[in-house]
Amino acid sequence: MRSALVIGATGVTGRPLTQYLLNSDHYREVIVLSRRPIGFEHPRLTNHIVDFGQPELWQDTLFVQSKPDTCDLFSCLGTTRKQAGSREAQYQVDVTFQQNVIRVAAQQGVRRLFLVSSPGANANSPFFYARIKGEVDAFAEQQGFDSVVIFKPSLIVGKRPDNRLGEKLAHSLLVPLTTKLKIFSRYQPISGEQLGKAIGHCAEHWSQPGVHTISLEQIFGHQPG
Repeated sequence: MRSALVIGATGVTGRPLTQYLLNSDHYREVIVLSRRPIGFEHPRLTNHIVDFGQPELWQDTLFVQSKPDTCDLFSCLGTTRKQAGSREAQYQVDVTFQQNVIRVAAQQGVRRLFLVSSPGANANSPFFYARIKGEVDAFAEQQGFDSVVIFKPSLIVGKRPDNRLGEKLAHSLLVPLTTKLKIFSRYQPISGEQLGKAIGHCAEHWSQPGVHTISLEQIFGHQPG
């Protein structure tokens, strides 16, 4: 049995992923790092409240209960510019915070990383969102993990505490397009619950080394039976 380290566990994807891992026979414990309490308890759950911007305060206590070489890191951390308050604040959450945890995990011996990204991620993109996602992808690939599995869903939908009007509009446009025109199938919306469960199911059965990209179609194929 392995251990799981999850960041972004209070989000629309991270919460169902965390619950899936807690119910999995493949994981003996789930360690969550978050800025606020996850909001539920479980005998195999440990929730550390941390400041992701100060890794020196938590990096030495991450793996007290686990062996790093049998631990998987799951990164679902992310925000929007509106929620963060500025482009700089969004960059801090999406890039700096994720990179801090990814770097520390790799240094301490974690061998597998499962990362939520974007289909347009490109560190050289002129578009801010695609660029920051690409920066994290490129950084993760350079940290020496045995396996890096990058999930590239389209629009992730679900119940959120903030009212994302743009997401709702995009969802209303994408659903009919992806239903009628196969050319737009890569943009089919996916629920955070579907994505979280697919990531957990994939991790349970993953055995390939190296860097791998999981497309939206493949994500749907990893839904547990």
